[in-house]
Amino acid sequence: CSRKRAFQITKSFLPILEWLPNYRVKEWLISDVISGVSTGLVATLQGLAYALLVAVPVGYGLYSAFFPILTYFFLGTSRHISVGPFPVVSLMVGSVVLSMAPDDNFLIDGSNATGTNGTGTLIDIESRDAQRVLIASTLTFLVGILQVIFGVLQIGFIVRYLADPLVGGFTTAAAFQVLVSQLKIVLNVSTKNYNGVLSIIYTLIETFEKIGTTNTADLIAGLLTIFVCMVVKEINDRFKHRIPIPIPIEVIVTIVATGISYAADLEKKYNAGIVKSIPRGFLPPEPPDVSLFSQMIAASFSIAIVAYAIAVSVGKVYATKYDYAIDGNQEFIAFGLSNIFSGAFSCFVATTALSRTAVQESTGGKTQVAGIISAGIVLISIVALGKLLEPLQKSVLAAVVIANLKGMFMQVFDVPRLWRQNKVDAMIWVFTCVASIILGLDLGLLAGLLFGLLTVVLRVQFPSWGGFGNIPGTDIYKKVKDYKNVIEPEGVKILKFSSPIFYANIDGLKSSLKSTVGFDAVKVYNKRLKALRKIQKLIKKGKLKATKNGIISEPGINNEAFETDEEPEDNEDLQVPTKEVEIQVDWNSELPVKVNIPKVPIHSLILDFGAVTFLDIVAVRSIKTIIREFERIDVRVYFASYQDNLISQLERTDFFDDIVRKDIFFLTVHDAVLYI
Repeated sequence: CSRKRAFQITKSFLPILEWLPNYRVKEWLISDVISGVSTGLVATLQGLAYALLVAVPVGYGLYSAFFPILTYFFLGTSRHISVGPFPVVSLMVGSVVLSMAPDDNFLIDGSNATGTNGTGTLIDIESRDAQRVLIASTLTFLVGILQVIFGVLQIGFIVRYLADPLVGGFTTAAAFQVLVSQLKIVLNVSTKNYNGVLSIIYTLIETFEKIGTTNTADLIAGLLTIFVCMVVKEINDRFKHRIPIPIPIEVIVTIVATGISYAADLEKKYNAGIVKSIPRGFLPPEPPDVSLFSQMIAASFSIAIVAYAIAVSVGKVYATKYDYAIDGNQEFIAFGLSNIFSGAFSCFVATTALSRTAVQESTGGKTQVAGIISAGIVLISIVALGKLLEPLQKSVLAAVVIANLKGMFMQVFDVPRLWRQNKVDAMIWVFTCVASIILGLDLGLLAGLLFGLLTVVLRVQFPSWGGFGNIPGTDIYKKVKDYKNVIEPEGVKILKFSSPIFYANIDGLKSSLKSTVGFDAVKVYNKRLKALRKIQKLIKKGKLKATKNGIISEPGINNEAFETDEEPEDNEDLQVPTKEVEIQVDWNSELPVKVNIPKVPIHSLILDFGAVTFLDIVAVRSIKTIIREFERIDVRVYFASYQDNLISQLERTDFFDDIVRKDIFFLTVHDAVLYI
């Protein structure tokens, strides 16, 4: 316990103390300012757009693009990621919001509603939006708590179970879900908010059923926005070496679209759906509704993991590129505290957006100073510019979201490459994608995770194995099936089992043993016992004579000694100690009794355990049984190429005794063969 140690612990919790004192003002500040302004403009637009996915008023997207950056600036270990909303996570939050606060819960009698002309049932939009904001912020708070707990418990490794194929399939499915959810906004078609299994199918069906009610002004604005954004983004990608700063096309399109909408008065003339009201300034912090925790705990767990996985995977790309390290557990704490803090200010869950981070890095961002400057730009929008964006059509924001999905949809082209490289990984990608589309994102992610783990279990349960032989003149042993000139030592079989051995694959070890040696040791033993009993009966009857050299028939006796093997085997009676029948028999010669006994052409069996990393208690007991089964039919079992930890495991489980001794273990297969 020293001052130095205390400072190290403080620096690990507050990484800003590590990098800020070393900040190169002259070299980095201008780059960070340019990057921060560019990223801030994009963050403002994406915040507004992604609020549509969460099903809350668009103004709350600005808060979500501002507050999380403030805490991450002090606590985060990545210098390049842009913290804020991300479409996949926003959609997952939105699905919880819509399931807990559907429109049907806020129906009112139209005749009592103020400011309406018609009668009938209407939706109390003000109450609905207030409840949805409360649910979104409460969910964000709970996600933050879970992430902090994960960070404190040092379980950042959990993200490793989200393999790249699984994440690829999941984000592609999420992109499809986002596209469908935004399609109705581009068309300005009102549909029910479906949730759960097949919700995306129902949404598509209803959208196309009502496509006749499409608002032409919104559709044209949306399609033009998608086209212009995609073309300019392609230009940015193609000529990124020549263009010093990417063209902020979303910002330009939004300004132009807002101007056109205001000048042409699209809302009144063409009934276009516009943003209408963006709150100016900040709302006071509010505590979460703790009573809702029980309804959202399952969803919050998956959102916490996905949000963290996306942020860390993006952060690691840039950390590798710029040669610094990211602390996975500290990232959990950083995002957790950011979400707890922003949840109090009516925000939704923060992670990082790939496109926004790419802007921050490509415009020269060196540190999170760029992030804090981008938060300043969002702050200006919240305080001063929000009112100017009120005439903006929602279809333009939805089109900005769709235009940003291109990178995720391009992941589909990974599948043929994955199929060529590893068919199992390709299956994980496709399964996760289909499951996430059909079942919804939370259940789809769980299904994909379980399917991925199942493929691992199956690969361990049915590992590769084979009989090995010697390359003449060397101490090298290779699989007999794969090599022509490999020779098996006479009377010796060598089996390599390439997997940890545990309860699930012990039967696989036994069946591979039978295939390698060519017989079943238990059946051989039982047949021999049966033959010995028959021989003993015949000796008592005087039809056979036993000598030291073996068994001979009495001269002059016809073939009466040969008794048929028609009696059914009774395994209980066969457990007779061989000491009762003290007769020496050459089991590979012709016997005077008609009992079909499999030939045993070997005297030694070597198990190559070079690829066995651990054994469980079931495996230890089974291996000991295997040794005894082979020993009693005069086949010695040896072990080779074992790892050191296996011996200590075997000692702890009382594996060694008078019969099973340590002298049957050899460092290499060749040592065992030479000993034999």
